[in-house]
Amino acid sequence: MTGYGLTRRQMSGGGVWLFQIGASSPMAVLAGGIVATYASTGMVATPLTFPLLGVALALLAVGYVSMARNVPHAAPAYALLAHGFGPTAGIIGGALALVFYSCIQMSLYGLVGATLAGLLGGDWVVWAGVLWLAVAICGLLHVSLSAFVVGSVLCVELVVIALFDLAAFAHPAGGGITLEPISMTGLWAPGIGGALALGIAAFIGFDTAPAYSEEVRTSRSITRATIAALIFMPLFYGLSAWALAATVGADRIAAVAADPNAGLPFTVLDEWYGSGLSLLATMLLVTSVFVAMLSFHNVLARYAFGMAREGVLPAWLARTGSGGQAEGAPTGGSILQSATALIVVGLFVVLGADPITVLFTWLSAAGAVGILLMLVLISAGSIRYYRRGGGTREGLMVSTVLPTLGVIAGTGILLVTVANLSSLLGIAGDSVLQAVIPASVLATVLVGALWALLLRSRRAPVLAEVGKGRPDPLRVLDRRLKDLDV
Repeated sequence: MTGYGLTRRQMSGGGVWLFQIGASSPMAVLAGGIVATYASTGMVATPLTFPLLGVALALLAVGYVSMARNVPHAAPAYALLAHGFGPTAGIIGGALALVFYSCIQMSLYGLVGATLAGLLGGDWVVWAGVLWLAVAICGLLHVSLSAFVVGSVLCVELVVIALFDLAAFAHPAGGGITLEPISMTGLWAPGIGGALALGIAAFIGFDTAPAYSEEVRTSRSITRATIAALIFMPLFYGLSAWALAATVGADRIAAVAADPNAGLPFTVLDEWYGSGLSLLATMLLVTSVFVAMLSFHNVLARYAFGMAREGVLPAWLARTGSGGQAEGAPTGGSILQSATALIVVGLFVVLGADPITVLFTWLSAAGAVGILLMLVLISAGSIRYYRRGGGTREGLMVSTVLPTLGVIAGTGILLVTVANLSSLLGIAGDSVLQAVIPASVLATVLVGALWALLLRSRRAPVLAEVGKGRPDPLRVLDRRLKDLDV
């Protein structure tokens, strides 16, 4: 059937919270992002980047979340930028979300494929293909199933990481816990841009809750979930990054992390708790990455649904499931995302790209840059939205002061990250390859703008309706009756 609205399943704030943390995948951040950051950048002060980014993203989240309460939509970046700057900006926001959330999701195929190949043998491509099929099938089901999966995996995952932290701090290298990883002077090392890029990628997920704003019981759930995520993640990730450096040694962490045979952090768990817990941790990495991929898949499906519902994308992308567990699920957008992932990851395979150093690192870095730009634009758009009389009498701090600080902080981090991407990507600072990621972001913005111009010239009424949000039920009923010639 063609869907005009998602089924309202009365998701609680806890369900949204689980999706946000699940999308970030704590085990993937520890074993993938943090280890990769130490290895590729040599930044001993990596733990400090998490609270630094947490503050900046919290400031960016103020305008984003407060505006999302007033403009509930399955494609929040698309709708919020349309209300803030106009329909062209809305389509650009939608394009940024579709492309760079996809980058984050598809980067994880490299991580999980390589992990399973190392654990069970075989080619990483085969394991990535198995996960792709599982995500494609589960993505056609409704969010309630995924919330159950996220909750089950997340609880065990956090306990295992907490046990790792305890073992690491209880058995530090040299007999004493080093403070070098939390020294402010270490932040100005050459690898700061790469550390920020992977740090941002670790946080991506906190911003996905508004995509479920048409399905939650109350809009307050979105606010509570975002606040909880931005309090928890910076502290938890920063502590775990410090624990890793403490147990290995600040002077050795970069070299050990870069050693593919070191097996961080699993060797630490194996040493102090036995092989059973390290095996569980490895399996949790796989399951948590699967949950993260499914979470991003669902968000992307909702973006496609929300934009297609208003005629910006082809109408078949607005189709939803009917009956059973698939009732109300955005199946059209789900199919699109599955096909896109298959094509893009398949292209990396054909080119013979390494699953970690190329597929995971490059796509996650691209996703981080694109999503950060999107959040900066939304924060700026919220200021304009409130100045033009939007909202429900939000105070000066929410409507202007904090979003402005968010734009300043986010822009600063974005510039530092882009200027220093070479440290993460393992290329020379003067290499033209350093321009690939910024160029892809610019190209996405231009494609969005050109699509808006095309709609303006050929389907102006569609452009005028961009970001209007949930359709009026009576208008939907009337449209269905007309379709049936009643």
